[in-house]
Amino acid sequence: MWKKISKSMRNLLCLQPNRLLHRNEVLNETLHGANLDVQRVSSPVCLEESKPCMCNHSIKNLESVENGIAIEHSVGANGSFAHAVINMIGMLIGLGQLSTPYALERGGWVSAFLLIGLGIICAYTSHLLGKCLDKNPKSRSFTDIGQHAFGTKGRVLAATFIYLEIFMALIKVTWAKLSSSQLLTMMAVLIALPSVWLRNLSSISFISSAGIIMSLLIFISVPCSSIFGGVKPNHKIPVLQLHNIPAISGLYIFSYAGHIVFPNLYKEMKDPSRFTKVSIVSFTIVTALYTALAFLGAKLFGPEVNSQITLSMPPHLLLTKIALWATVLTPMTKYALEIAPFAIQLEHNLPASMSSKLKMIIRGCVGSFLLLLILALALSVPYFEYVLSLTGSLVSIAICVIFPCAFHAKICWRQISKPLKILNLTLVAFGSLLGVFGTVSSSKSLVQSLRRRAHHSA
Repeated sequence: MWKKISKSMRNLLCLQPNRLLHRNEVLNETLHGANLDVQRVSSPVCLEESKPCMCNHSIKNLESVENGIAIEHSVGANGSFAHAVINMIGMLIGLGQLSTPYALERGGWVSAFLLIGLGIICAYTSHLLGKCLDKNPKSRSFTDIGQHAFGTKGRVLAATFIYLEIFMALIKVTWAKLSSSQLLTMMAVLIALPSVWLRNLSSISFISSAGIIMSLLIFISVPCSSIFGGVKPNHKIPVLQLHNIPAISGLYIFSYAGHIVFPNLYKEMKDPSRFTKVSIVSFTIVTALYTALAFLGAKLFGPEVNSQITLSMPPHLLLTKIALWATVLTPMTKYALEIAPFAIQLEHNLPASMSSKLKMIIRGCVGSFLLLLILALALSVPYFEYVLSLTGSLVSIAICVIFPCAFHAKICWRQISKPLKILNLTLVAFGSLLGVFGTVSSSKSLVQSLRRRAHHSA
């Protein structure tokens, strides 16, 4: 009976099976009733089978109700595997890499296992987000997954943490200690401003490519400082300093922050079934880069290594100045990717009666306003190194580890095996403990720094 219903519906709507993204997920569901209620069709359809079908247009989406859940099919996705990998690496790589040598030296070389382990965990949780999107193709964002799992409370909780991460992660303050850093920041924001008007993530992959190039430039400059600056890698890295682990865990997890964008990357892919491979490739590259830079920086500069590795490099080298410029510009490449989920969700929620041009204008104006607001805050908030650690412990650990595991466990509880349930719940507990201890440690460091500053000012 189901085959007859599905066949008649395809004939009615003039849709070929290969035109629907996620069609297999929809067709394999079992109907709890005899009727399939089509609530809205965004494109014109042929309602009379006796007349020739005039569906020459491209169909953008179809919403239906199945088992009480609205489902949206998108056929506008055109992102390739390479685009997805570039965007994911571009989202991950950035300021986090600058702090890995500092974190490794403070925590000891054994803490490298924590860095690598968190990379593996975050790759796994990004895979879980893809599985959650498979279960409900209507979900288009991190907040949609939260609502699917826990209803309105899940959406509100996810949205709260997302806005916190966007606010804290995008603030690029004047900690680079460049006399022209504020001017460079303003210039970079103005350059990045047009990117918030772009409609999809595949269109802004060139921005991610620029971020990757600048990050690689910073990475290359570190060993070059040893070759041309006379810095010798003769410092001994401590084995383990357990008391520093809670604080540096925030720096490590911040390095892998990016999960709020991953659902959008998934939806932009022509073949979403390859999303897990995208995660594996991206996190493998980024983790290898972070680990190599961490050991190299710690060996070169030892206990004197700065929380921003480029500030430890010989100041007289031209390459150091280039690396410092790249440090200021690198976060700007994240702006379009960070704001894109919010802007796309905003456009998606606008009334259907609005023209696409008006939606684009509203989306671009809101995105531009947020970017300029972040710029104003970026030029005024101090102590970025502590904000970095606090962001990782307070916000990023929840978005990267806790929420994906909790969402997947709730949505797929009846389908997943017992070992997988135990793994997800264990990661939720591990992430919660790491977040609590890291937040307390980072907050204490921040308060102590504020007190020292007040004391020196007095």
